[in-house]
Amino acid sequence: MRHVARSATYAALVLASLVVLVPLVVVLFAAFKTHTEYSTTGPLTPPRNWFNVDNFVTAWTGGNMLRGFFNTTIILVVSLAGTVAVGTLSAYAIDRLVFPFKRVVLGLFLVAALVPGVTTQVATFQIVKSMGLVNSLWSAIILFLGTDIVSIYIFIQFMQSIPKSLDQAAMLDGAGRFTIYRRIILPLMKPAIATVVIIKGIAVYNEFYIPFLYLRSPDLNVISTALFRFKGPYGAQWETIAACTIIVILPTVVIFLLLQRFIYNGITAGATK
Repeated sequence: MRHVARSATYAALVLASLVVLVPLVVVLFAAFKTHTEYSTTGPLTPPRNWFNVDNFVTAWTGGNMLRGFFNTTIILVVSLAGTVAVGTLSAYAIDRLVFPFKRVVLGLFLVAALVPGVTTQVATFQIVKSMGLVNSLWSAIILFLGTDIVSIYIFIQFMQSIPKSLDQAAMLDGAGRFTIYRRIILPLMKPAIATVVIIKGIAVYNEFYIPFLYLRSPDLNVISTALFRFKGPYGAQWETIAACTIIVILPTVVIFLLLQRFIYNGITAGATK
């Protein structure tokens, strides 16, 4: 039975690896194929010429990728900075302060997380439109700025592992609540902040619906909507879309590989308290 269990484990790992890697291999092969080669060969057939970069040139110029990266960077930096500020302040208030209806606030957070986002899209669009933010980067920034419940819970979980005696010692020295938050709590929460930045950063980076709905001007395209330029009503340039996809996913893969240890540290930190 031990050998059977071990074989089943390795088989599951191999199957999971294939599920993850095969789509990436198909996209990589398609990115180096010509239009004729893509139409006449199978998805797992390697390209004849690995030095064919025409699709990448077309994707970069035709998709206006430089502008897309610039707009995405602005949205990403401002949204993540706001998320960290709002999330850490909310977690500090919930964990450290005593105020009326504290449990009600936590319950409302949970209720908000259970409401499907698609059910509020009409009202959200009307509010953003009434503020005059359609076709402005601020529309996406404001919508991304709200801290999701997962981020708040990550911050709360990590903050519970920070001894409250540090707060009390700082109060004895005359420090106020905001000073304690800024000088003591915030530096100690770096692993949790890194976790939220990576998780939400990837989500914002890959988001398509909000930029496509609110940023309709060609000068406001982001990297996720750049791929849509090569999809038309009479067909799609799939080999160019594949090259564009490779350009888009490379930064996220590199950043994730470099910073993945912060994800594990931030999620598990405080779990054994």
